[in-house]
Amino acid sequence: MGVHDGGPVIGRDGPVIGRDGEIREVTRALLSTGDPARVLLIVGAAGTGKTAVLEHARRAAVEEGAKVVRLRCHDSGGTPGAPALADGVHSALAKVPHRRNTVRVGGTRRTSHQPAGQYGELSQLAVLSEALTDTARDTPFALVIDDVERLPSATASALGLLLRVFRPAGVPMVMAGRPVHARDTGASQLASAADRLLELPPLRPADVEALMVRGLGRPVEPALVGAVLRALGPMAGTPEAVLSVLDSMDGRGGLLELGGHVCLTEPEQALRLTTDVARLTRLCWPGEPPDAADLDAAAAVARALEHAEIRFDDLHRLKPGGPRRAGLVDRALTPLVGDGILTVDEDGRASFAVPALAAALRALPTHHEVSSLHALITRSLSDRLGARTAGGGYPRLADHVTAAGAELDDALAVDVLLAAARTDARSDWPRSVRAYSSALGRLAPYDRRTPGVLYESAELSLRHADHPGALALGEPLLACLDASPAERATGDGGAAGDGGGSQGGDEDRDRDGDRDRDGGRDRERERLVYVTEVWALAALHEHRLPFVDGSAAQGTGVPAQLAAVEAFAALAGPYGIGPVAGRGARPPEGEPGPTVRHPVTDPRPGAGPLPSPAELRLLAAASGGRAELLETLGALPPEADGTRTMERLRHAATHADLADALAAVLGDRFTGSGDSTAARHHSMVRAYLEGDWDRALSAARRIEARSRTRGTEAGTAQCARALAAEIHCARGELGHARAWLELIPDGVTHPLVAWARMSLRYWSGRTDQALEGAREDVRRARADGLLSGIEKVLLRHLSYALLEGMPQVMRRTLGELEALHEEVGSAMTRETVLLGRGLVHGEVDGALAALRSVDRRGDVYMGLLCRLCLVEIGDDSDRRLAEASYLGQSLGIGRATRTTLGHMARRRSLVLPRLRPASDRLSEADVRLTVLVSDGATNRQIAARLASSEKTVERWLTRLFQRTGCRSRAELAAAWLDGSLADRGLVPDGVPGTSQ
Repeated sequence: MGVHDGGPVIGRDGPVIGRDGEIREVTRALLSTGDPARVLLIVGAAGTGKTAVLEHARRAAVEEGAKVVRLRCHDSGGTPGAPALADGVHSALAKVPHRRNTVRVGGTRRTSHQPAGQYGELSQLAVLSEALTDTARDTPFALVIDDVERLPSATASALGLLLRVFRPAGVPMVMAGRPVHARDTGASQLASAADRLLELPPLRPADVEALMVRGLGRPVEPALVGAVLRALGPMAGTPEAVLSVLDSMDGRGGLLELGGHVCLTEPEQALRLTTDVARLTRLCWPGEPPDAADLDAAAAVARALEHAEIRFDDLHRLKPGGPRRAGLVDRALTPLVGDGILTVDEDGRASFAVPALAAALRALPTHHEVSSLHALITRSLSDRLGARTAGGGYPRLADHVTAAGAELDDALAVDVLLAAARTDARSDWPRSVRAYSSALGRLAPYDRRTPGVLYESAELSLRHADHPGALALGEPLLACLDASPAERATGDGGAAGDGGGSQGGDEDRDRDGDRDRDGGRDRERERLVYVTEVWALAALHEHRLPFVDGSAAQGTGVPAQLAAVEAFAALAGPYGIGPVAGRGARPPEGEPGPTVRHPVTDPRPGAGPLPSPAELRLLAAASGGRAELLETLGALPPEADGTRTMERLRHAATHADLADALAAVLGDRFTGSGDSTAARHHSMVRAYLEGDWDRALSAARRIEARSRTRGTEAGTAQCARALAAEIHCARGELGHARAWLELIPDGVTHPLVAWARMSLRYWSGRTDQALEGAREDVRRARADGLLSGIEKVLLRHLSYALLEGMPQVMRRTLGELEALHEEVGSAMTRETVLLGRGLVHGEVDGALAALRSVDRRGDVYMGLLCRLCLVEIGDDSDRRLAEASYLGQSLGIGRATRTTLGHMARRRSLVLPRLRPASDRLSEADVRLTVLVSDGATNRQIAARLASSEKTVERWLTRLFQRTGCRSRAELAAAWLDGSLADRGLVPDGVPGTSQ
């Protein structure tokens, strides 16, 4: 990125992304000398790439042999108007070599010294026009002038008059500038004098992504592109704004590279434009840049709108005799709204049109204190209506209370917050959760209302699957549990008061407490148990370990809460969240097993959204043996579908999919996983099993980036790291696989991690370490009771032994697989046993049965292994090898599978089929390239359109010819236009550009 006249030239060192059509049109205008000469005005907001388009078109025209001269009359130092224009023409003509130019230049210079009266300016413009016409007649040339909005009004008027009245014949002119405002008379005359207005549209999302890839030099995660587009709002298609956000993120360490892609590691609301004041105001203020006082006020407005909505009626309510600060903010809003920087909806709510601008303004210093404004807005209603009435009638006051902070006393604040939270619970639950959280921050742990507020907030978060919100209850919950019963019994529940809105409330609460004290304590204990379980479940959803150290709550008289947390913590090991907590399994004969510990919570029916103790035991037993799983399943109601639940639980435990396991056990009672880490891991597992490995890797990167995002409470899904490493390893990208596995602590014993680790070791050339390490990992997993998933490790162990020619190791591993199947008895262990017997004993029927089972279950990679097994044992080997080749290429598999297929083909004297690489259908990028070819675009034009080099386009076309079977561009275009590509099933449904 270069800089020209104070603005960035996007793409100076390469094609301008998304502007190839505009560049072609400007180039044609510059080449149209003689009679076709026209005047073209390029219009676009700041940062849209006007200078880049003009510069690239100028260079293209010069390459075609045209003479293009810049006209500069912005800061001539002379008198604005015709004299300044004459100086600019003089400088331009001096660059057009011709024998008569000395005379012409002298004539133009003399015009600048003539009096510019009513007729003097006209005579000057006539002389300028004649000089330009004579020069163009002898030496054709074109004029370009950039940043016409920076021309003095008199100079712009003179140029407009020249073009409208004395237009030089045969001289094309291309001007570029910002959109014309009605108040700018000079620029308006230029717009009216132009034959054609070329408005630069915003970049498309695909072009924005290409721009980000070029700016960062690496592929970017789609989630990062979406975050930048949302942060920029109406400026999402402005190239300079996109690059400004990238520069800001990179400077603050908000970007992280994972698996070769750049991810976002800061909250999306923190994305901001540059804080360089000059660049920021030029980019975002359409008119004159604001002075220091206006910018200071804008920063105060941005801070005021950060945590609470501001309405104009709130400010009007403060005006009569009100404070000076409210008037300052009010006066700052009006010009911002006039410039379009602030938008106001029909209810009077003000908000920044570009969130990234608001974030940048918040980072600027300001001497205004905005917390007092929020306090004033709150008091303006609470003093008149009472705290509870104001909070219930105006729930949005809750955010103002939070933003006011210490400006409001706790008594008033708590009553407003609780009334607003209960009113908003159905209509705007996120704001209600925020209000509850703010109230808990002000309530004392021993306040008698604290357990009830905790309960209401936990219930609301669980109902809406807001697991981060429930997890945030940990600190006030533990503080409440640490408070002694005596403190809670004597806690002044009325300390917060009602702000004048009710009377006698304290006396009523005291009488109720004396009458039902014992019942109230029981209800309080039940509520704290409920909150603790919601908190523990939320911690698991966010892949964090629940609190299990009971030392902080000893002597509280509430051991049930800690037992409930311990029961939830027992799920950490089976689902790859943390170490195994007090679980046991049946170890191999001769080895003692750990003691099994079950939850000791009081029995309660599993009618609510939380799992019952029996269901918790079932979830934990999903990774153990069949006997343990059947025992826990028997404790469930008889109407439960035992077989289906068992298989789904086994599958979930194998892939550490907590969300799917909870859905299988809770059924209709499951409130969902929301946007938690568990939910993202579930979507990753589904994408992996379906063979959409690019989507699976994208999910893994989002999970990892989320765990590193500032201000989050999410942990890392260790098994997501393992799956990502497995995909990279299968594709031959060993460096990326190693980077993912190095993030996993050694203490994680989940079989999925062992499975991925063995693959990396083997394909890195460490065969002995891979085989021996896998046995050690299996032993550790068995000792921890993690049996589900061991079959994947053993089957891979057997496969590698086959490749290395170790028949004894194969038979021994098969025996371990059969013993595991006797112990576990799941569909997946049965499939692996059948495949193992096929590889060791050549049992074709069993391998076919395994293939049918795997295809029904929907595991694409396992289906590939089944077909490789059938190739090995000789059942219709040619067809199975073709299917395996196709599946391997559709998954993007690299050296690992290619080596395996080659070994098998040579050993069986088969010919490896030649198939189209990758999937049988064209990707969206392939379709886009095909459309450009069918439109007659050259390689150079395609390179400009796709922001790549011509050599890259040649490689893409060669690959596309191989995939489609076409031998030339003409055949490819014909196949696209006559629909034969679609008839062959190569064109996917729903891809833009496929409709004919």
